[in-house]
Amino acid sequence: MELNKQKILNQLKAMIVVGIMIVIGQRVGYGMSISKAIPGIILVLGIAMLALIIKDLFPNIKFPAFAWASLTALILSMPFMPTSKLFLKYTDQVSFLGTTTPILAFAGISVGNKMETLKKLSWRVLIIAIAVFIGTFFGSAIISHFILKFQGII
Repeated sequence: MELNKQKILNQLKAMIVVGIMIVIGQRVGYGMSISKAIPGIILVLGIAMLALIIKDLFPNIKFPAFAWASLTALILSMPFMPTSKLFLKYTDQVSFLGTTTPILAFAGISVGNKMETLKKLSWRVLIIAIAVFIGTFFGSAIISHFILKFQGII
C-alpha cells in the first residue's frame, strides 16, 4: 500500500486545471462570484483528491473513486456532523451543474480516443444507448411519482 507520488502530483495538476475550468464556468455561465465559489471548489476538489488517494491505497476493494468521493461528501454534510454547516456554507456557493462542463469535456476526449473500439461495436451501441435512455427516463419518472405521492403533491 504505497502511494505513487508522481501519480498523485499528476492528478493534482489535473484537478487544478479542472478547478480553473469550473471557476470560469461558474462566472460565465451562472454569474457567480469567483471569490465566493473558490472555497467550495477547493473543498470539492479536495474530496476528489482524497477519493483518488483512498482508491490507490486500497486497490483490492472494488469501489470506484467517485463512490468514495460521494461517500465522503455525504458524511461531511450529514446534519449531525460538526462539519455540515461549514461544508454546506461553502459548497452552496458552487453551481454543481457548472461543474459538469469539464467532466463532459474529458468524457468526450476519452470517447474520442476510443473511436476504433466504438466502430467495432457499430449498431449495438445505438441499442444500448436507447435502452439506457429509456431506463433512465422511466426510472426517474417512477421515483419522482412516488416522492410526489408521498409528499401529497399529487
